[in-house]
Amino acid sequence: MTESVLDYMTRLGRAAREASRVIGRASTAQKNRALQATADALDDARAELSAANELDLTAGRANGLSPYMLERLTLTPARIDSMIEGLRQVISLPDPIGAIRDMSYRPSGIQVGKMRVPLGVVGIIYESRPNVTIDAASLCLKSGNATILRGGSEAIHSNRAIAACIQRGLAVANLPAAVVQVVEVTDRAAVGALITMPEYVDVIVPRGGKGLIERVSRDARVPVIKHLDGICHVYVSAHADLSKAQRISFNAKTYRYGICGAMETLLVDQAVAAEFLPPMAAQFREKGVELRGCERTRELIDALPATEEDWNTEYLAPILSILVVADLDQAIEHINRYGSHHTDAIVTDHQGQARRFLAEVDSSSVMINAPTCFADGFEYGLGAEIGISTDKLHARGPVGLEGLTCEKYIVVGDGQLRGQEPA
Repeated sequence: MTESVLDYMTRLGRAAREASRVIGRASTAQKNRALQATADALDDARAELSAANELDLTAGRANGLSPYMLERLTLTPARIDSMIEGLRQVISLPDPIGAIRDMSYRPSGIQVGKMRVPLGVVGIIYESRPNVTIDAASLCLKSGNATILRGGSEAIHSNRAIAACIQRGLAVANLPAAVVQVVEVTDRAAVGALITMPEYVDVIVPRGGKGLIERVSRDARVPVIKHLDGICHVYVSAHADLSKAQRISFNAKTYRYGICGAMETLLVDQAVAAEFLPPMAAQFREKGVELRGCERTRELIDALPATEEDWNTEYLAPILSILVVADLDQAIEHINRYGSHHTDAIVTDHQGQARRFLAEVDSSSVMINAPTCFADGFEYGLGAEIGISTDKLHARGPVGLEGLTCEKYIVVGDGQLRGQEPA
């Protein structure tokens, strides 16, 4: 009899739970050996990775995937290089597991402190980008967690090829194959099963479109680390170096349209709008970016009228909304009202403005004189990231090794009894 999706996912969950106990006690050297062997396997398997990726790209074109989704799906030689480099960075990072801090004596004579420990089993659901497979696997492995990876059906061949490299790495380090499992079925019921298995899965990380993340947040019976949108802003202040502001704004939008850290709304102080916007608009138009602006913006440049919906939209495309604001107060108010608490930036040479922006903008990453596309675990020195969280509990911003751990209290005594004076 053919195994049902639920039975298949239950089998993966049970195996992951058992493997989590092994990886949770593995030494740093053993985990790093697995990561290095995986990097070597990726390097040796470039031809196989490219061939598998081409199968996905061919199917994607036939199924009408947008150019931006196809771009996210593509495993270029440079992206394979980046995956290998990400593994090396994770190897070089300190192992957080077992670290003990804040040990102190209490009046009773006991010592109390905290120890960092793995979460256990992490389920990761993602779309399009096969490099997420290696990022997620490496971070979970180094942080002592087992993981179940459910990539999008559009990347199934690429993910299988990457998973084979990971399995070779685990074997070299004598770690169970179930430390990293890639879901082989493309049935959407696999997601439903994964997010409702608290007996096997400790946390879910969804990486994908808003529809996926809303569904996971609504239906999960397992804690979720997530962000819904990446409605990111750059505010060009009255005290900005406009040449610098132009470079930052252009990079924030055009580095890659399909990433969650791409700028979607440009805010420009009315004091510099007339000088800044015409050359900025010309640069965007040359790149093929469609501009949508408020009334004051359209008095200065050729742009389509921006609607209320535009301020609430994550385009993930060469479209940009522009708003001329009166001052810093209006910029902060707009960001906190329409933003998604992901990443927002100010361009200014005024220290007081910069400090206010840092303090008052309620986002997981807030930047001064830098483009929002820097919001990335690799760029933050995390080696890679498992996702970006806009939640305020447990983890916020790019989630790296530490975000995949928690702490437990540890107590060291020497025979003390509660209610007795210490000897």
